[in-house]
Amino acid sequence: MSLSAAVLAAGATTGFLSTAAASAAGGTLNGAGSTLVAPLEAEWASAFASRTGNTVNYNPVGSGTGIAQISAGTVDFGASDAPLNPTQAAGCHNCIQIPWALSATGVGYNVPGAGRKLHLTGPLLAGIYLGQITNWSDPKIAKVNKGVHLPNLKITPVFRSDGSGDTYAFTNYLSHVSGAWKTRVGLGTSVSFPTGASGKGNSGVTAVLQGTPGSVAYIAVSYLIAHQLPAVAIQNAAGKYEYPNLANIENAAAAVKHVPGSGALSIVDPPKSAKIAYPISTFTYVIAPTTAHQLELLKLFVKFALGPGHAFGANLDFAPLPKAVVNYDKAAANRL
Repeated sequence: MSLSAAVLAAGATTGFLSTAAASAAGGTLNGAGSTLVAPLEAEWASAFASRTGNTVNYNPVGSGTGIAQISAGTVDFGASDAPLNPTQAAGCHNCIQIPWALSATGVGYNVPGAGRKLHLTGPLLAGIYLGQITNWSDPKIAKVNKGVHLPNLKITPVFRSDGSGDTYAFTNYLSHVSGAWKTRVGLGTSVSFPTGASGKGNSGVTAVLQGTPGSVAYIAVSYLIAHQLPAVAIQNAAGKYEYPNLANIENAAAAVKHVPGSGALSIVDPPKSAKIAYPISTFTYVIAPTTAHQLELLKLFVKFALGPGHAFGANLDFAPLPKAVVNYDKAAANRL
């Protein structure tokens, strides 16, 4: 059975989407936001159209713009890798946020001769993005990369120019592991980076990384996979260097046993007990108004994404959701 056929066949048994509900056809939903979730959302939209005859258009404009557009009511749903802050939640009237997928923000690099086994710690990443560590031959980098060729080459840190959930996850992580970062820069979907080059969206950052020898960039993992770019193994709280692979992302989320009423979750820099966790793992959210003018169609799509749509995740480095999140999602989707 093909993946598409498996996904469609799974719908009646997931508890998220009934066969009867899927018979509705002819509607169109418009969404906008996260570029991290865009590759997975494209698979969802295609399979949803095949199953139901309904169309989902999605514009990957970044989490910040997605939040602004759903708050303004110019789209039917938003998507963000950063949970709504209190001001955003107040401005998005009758909206609920549902953690509908789990992935990671990877750190890619373009360092000629370094191969694919580069290691970095959180403090080293913070030092690079603060402009304190400026060359790949720096002894502090060499210390954690025995046997790796590190050229005498300027480091160019690359960051997002648009409001981004990847920026939120990355700066949230750096704020956990570096007091200097927390004090000087802080966390958010948009921050003032002290140095480096910028790109718009994950695709823009990927292009800058590919075209700039010596660069390092935080990028959604699915984009690193699609472009066959090497990812940094980052040291976690247990002292192990881990890549953003499925098992490592899943381990980072394993400690989630309860979801607060807001739906907001942070799993960066998980505790030492998460021994193989990748430390910049993140949930990504759908932001949906309970007063949407196409509420039933929106509810149908969200349930599809949360249920059979998850069969598409593994190939794009989206990990299974923890049981507590699945249970929360079922209840939240029913509130739409």
